[in-house]
Amino acid sequence: MKKSFILATFIVLVVSFSIPLAPLEKESASENSIVQGLSIFENDENVWMLTYFRQRYPTRIEIDAQGNTVEVPLPDPMLIAKLHIALSTDGRNWTPLNDNNPVWEQQMRDPYVHKGHDGIWRLLATGGGRNVDRAQVGPICLYATSKDLIHWQVEDPLPLMKDVRDESGALARNIWAPEWYYDEKTGEYMLFWSSSYRDAGWKESRLWYCKTRDWKTFTSAKELFSPSYSVIDGALMEHQGTYYLFHKEEEFGVLTGERRAIRVATSKSPEGPYSIIDGPLNKGQIVPVITEGPTVMPDPLKPGWLLLYDYCMTNRFGASYSPDLIHWTVDENVSFPSEARHGCVSLLTPEEARMLVEMYP
Repeated sequence: MKKSFILATFIVLVVSFSIPLAPLEKESASENSIVQGLSIFENDENVWMLTYFRQRYPTRIEIDAQGNTVEVPLPDPMLIAKLHIALSTDGRNWTPLNDNNPVWEQQMRDPYVHKGHDGIWRLLATGGGRNVDRAQVGPICLYATSKDLIHWQVEDPLPLMKDVRDESGALARNIWAPEWYYDEKTGEYMLFWSSSYRDAGWKESRLWYCKTRDWKTFTSAKELFSPSYSVIDGALMEHQGTYYLFHKEEEFGVLTGERRAIRVATSKSPEGPYSIIDGPLNKGQIVPVITEGPTVMPDPLKPGWLLLYDYCMTNRFGASYSPDLIHWTVDENVSFPSEARHGCVSLLTPEEARMLVEMYP
């Protein structure tokens, strides 16, 4: 089978998810279908990239009435904490590259991948990186760069919490789900993540941030968002002068009830202060429980936005649509790679999409 036919057939699948496909007999795909598939590159149609890792949780953590942590076993656990990529043209139906296997063997969780204003792809992720003296600088996160999304270079690990201590003088225990936002007004990159000083990263967690211009020197970490509840998994976007901070409320147990789900807060500055917008679900949330890892994108099919997130305890992905970034409705007609966790969405050029498909057919 010729390489060009393999490429064309894959691309037809990317743009045709909403149409039931009959099995291909031998190598007989119509010439019109191949031309239509190639048109997503040749006619500059948008191709979106989802980066993620894969996992089925081994347990579900609960808290009983006495405050004790209880771990409930879950079936068939698995973990592939490495970079995966899927492509889509509609934001709802995603085709994994490389047969849903990793495209890079570097260990990581929560991979956040975006292109900087200088054209360099920058990846931040939980874990990974070279060894450092954590007793001196605290937790680190992975930082890597790429010019083509295929060849990656691990840069120096980022000990983002090294300059801050709690009231006892202790360092933070973790850096979870780091992301970055480029401020075109100031020319600064704003890195943000969740950290806790407790024995588990989900306990009394807050969102923190720092800034850099060159990815070599960073300002000291400061609190970005400290609501009345524990918070992880921040995702930031700006629209018409308002900054939207999507995040996971991380509260659960007998005393609080099940509150592990996505909320949104807004501000007129990326550094805050942020005001929580009460959603219609579960006393303030905007998508169903138990969900986490939000990422937001313009809806490719109609005016509005899509919010993507994973149902972390039931091993599936979800999407909600909003016309205004405040009111969200679950879209049930979606298809995501199996076991995908904590996605991040980026818009590709047709050339970038073609390179990825050719590299990982």
